[in-house]
Amino acid sequence: MLRELRHWLYRPTVRMWSVDNSRIRTTCTKNAQFISYLVKSGFRQVNVDRYEVSLRRRRALKVALFWLLGAGGAWVVVESARALSMF
Repeated sequence: MLRELRHWLYRPTVRMWSVDNSRIRTTCTKNAQFISYLVKSGFRQVNVDRYEVSLRRRRALKVALFWLLGAGGAWVVVESARALSMF
């Protein structure tokens, strides 16, 4: 009974209505003339080699960061053990 009452009194802060997508015209085929125009005009040309270099650089930086974090953690453990052995 309490669950039904909570469900009945529940009001969401933002009301979302269903979207009618029936008016959107979609086709399975792409417009070849438009795509060839985009290719000829140079729209969004991306140098793949430059992108791959940036990915390799990011990966190398990530590996270096993890190695530095690991070395820092090991240094803290060693120094803590050394400090505890002194007392």
